[in-house]
Amino acid sequence: MSKSHFTRRSVNRLGTKSASIKIEREASPLQKLGWKSFFQQQLTLDELEQCLPLRIMAVHRSRLELAGEQGAVSLPLTGSLVANLPAVGDWLLLEKSSGYFVRLLSRSSQFERMAPGGHQVQMIAANVDSVFIVSSLNDDFNLSRIERYLVLARESGCSPHLILTKADLCEDIAPFLQALRPFGELPVALVNSLDRESVAQLRQWCLPGETIALLGSSGVGKSTLLNALSGESLAETGTIREADSKGRHTTRKRSLHSLSWGALLLDSPGMRELGLVHVEDGVAETFSDIAALSRDCRFSDCQHQSEPGCAVQEAITGGSLDDRRLRNWQKLQQELSRNGQTLAQKRAGDRALSQMYRSVQNQARKRKYSEN
Repeated sequence: MSKSHFTRRSVNRLGTKSASIKIEREASPLQKLGWKSFFQQQLTLDELEQCLPLRIMAVHRSRLELAGEQGAVSLPLTGSLVANLPAVGDWLLLEKSSGYFVRLLSRSSQFERMAPGGHQVQMIAANVDSVFIVSSLNDDFNLSRIERYLVLARESGCSPHLILTKADLCEDIAPFLQALRPFGELPVALVNSLDRESVAQLRQWCLPGETIALLGSSGVGKSTLLNALSGESLAETGTIREADSKGRHTTRKRSLHSLSWGALLLDSPGMRELGLVHVEDGVAETFSDIAALSRDCRFSDCQHQSEPGCAVQEAITGGSLDDRRLRNWQKLQQELSRNGQTLAQKRAGDRALSQMYRSVQNQARKRKYSEN
């Protein structure tokens, strides 16, 4: 078995190299797919002998594309497998003798959103280690959207990185970097996705056995970035409208791709709606500056609007906090409250419906027994 070598480098906020530690590792085919001790420890002795672990590389309407130690496998999406709501990145077990689905393994991380329509949670991806939040240096650059993706990444426990594409087309990068100052030590890389040397700087964050999700709106260059990193045409690419810098969807399905050195990239279509739910910790971490200021407010339940002695409003007046950032934080707080109430109402409705069905069934049984 060949040994793969890679270098882990620490980076500062602009992504420059400051130190290098050489690591040597011999990886198995499963490890190159992201298999870790976290998953290994979930298997019973019987499962170790009788089951094959496989990773979901893509989810289609009627089947799953899987990869494992023996290569690629296609599995019909039916029965109990559908009920388990599998996502791209999940690990599952198949019985060696029959090829039947056994179970999904517990996830080390998961991305979920409020599904369009706002009545249920939709799984986006599972078992991701790092996130590349991709944004282009043009009119599509949006701080509030970046904050939304940061919340999602941090809630899942993944390491976020900000990748700013189309750097070759931007005449003045300084205002964009200035706008990112509130994000603190977030690693940032400026790239031209069509230049392999420019993209090569990202390899330090794409380690063997690690899964990296590409998140961003349509047209920011996620698919082009995937192709540049892989050296292959793995994803279809498109153009953007010059009038408003908006992109068109080229990626239609989420899919996981193995890179030659053992890292995995998860490409996903741009999401027009990224409704957040169950991300309170992610919001607190992403907006830790507002949380710190809040502790100095006169009132513990201060809403940071017009209350006297509001330290947050004082920071805005003094110029140390952007009003846009506060408004986005308030918007996310309201969204979390609204989505939480919607899900609670749906669960209550489902319970009431289930109780009604059971009551009808019980009454039918009683009538049947009384007639006999």
